[in-house]
Order: sequence, then C-alpha cells, then structure tokens
Amino acid sequence: MDLFTVPVQDGPTSPVDQKVDLGGWLMKYAKQILALALTLLPALASAQLHSGDRILAQVPFEFMVANKPVPAGEYIVQPATMDGRTLVIRNTTARLGMFSQASLSEGRKAAAYTLVFHKYGAQYFLVGMTLAGERITYRLPESKTEAELRAQNVPVAEEILVASLK
Repeated sequence: MDLFTVPVQDGPTSPVDQKVDLGGWLMKYAKQILALALTLLPALASAQLHSGDRILAQVPFEFMVANKPVPAGEYIVQPATMDGRTLVIRNTTARLGMFSQASLSEGRKAAAYTLVFHKYGAQYFLVGMTLAGERITYRLPESKTEAELRAQNVPVAEEILVASLK
C-alpha cells in the first residue's frame, strides 16, 4: 500500500520540452517581410533627406514645435538619424535646437522645399516639410495645444514658407 502518490507527466509541459518548427515559421514570414521591404525601400530611400542635407528657411513669426514656443528667425532643419525619422530644428541666432520625430507620408510631387504651418488665430504650429521634386512629406506630431484648438473647432489655415537647400 502506497502512502504517497507520485504525479506522472503525460507529455512535455515546458516550452523547452516542446519542439518548435522554427525553420518553417521563419521561411513563412521572411518571404513576406522581404517582399514588403523591396516594395517600400526604393520609394522611401530616394525621398529622404540625406544626413548632409539641410533645409534653410526664414520664419517671420513665432511658432510651436513639440509643445514648445520658438521665436521667429532663420531655421535650419536636417535629419538627426540615418533613417530621417528624427529631425533637428535649429535657430543659431536664438541658440535654440530641438529634436522632433517625423512620419513620412506620400502625396503629390513638391515643387519646392517648404515648411508647412497650421495657423489658428495668431498661433502657428510647424506641422511638416516638403522636399523639392519628391512625393514624400515629413509630418511632425501634433502638439497638445494644437489638438485642443482643433477639438474646439477653431478655424485653421495652412501657411507654407518656401525654403532652400543649404
């Protein structure tokens, strides 16, 4: 007669004991990822700013970038990362520099280098940048203040300043 019972395992109970078909899983998704990368890479690579490219613009009004007010003046915008999704925005006269994340969106081919602003009353918000001859537009994230104004249905106008490649 047994006083203590010993549990018996019916099969594998830990992930280590289970056999995973890693090769099949990898091949299934690798083909899809490769096809997507080959489709999108040429379009994005050709339109992105190169690390040495700098966009120069004279901004005649105070505006907001990433919830921060910045003064009027001469601004240089250039990529801070190799993928171009982080931009550095500088005003050397005001000794001001900031980083902002940017998303890329595709649209009509731009005729010039431009900085795009949204204007709510007397307040301006930097929302994007276009590159001459390219279909890609850099879009900056919406600030909290702009989101509040938009939620209040304040009329918005788009202001476009022509810039140059420096």
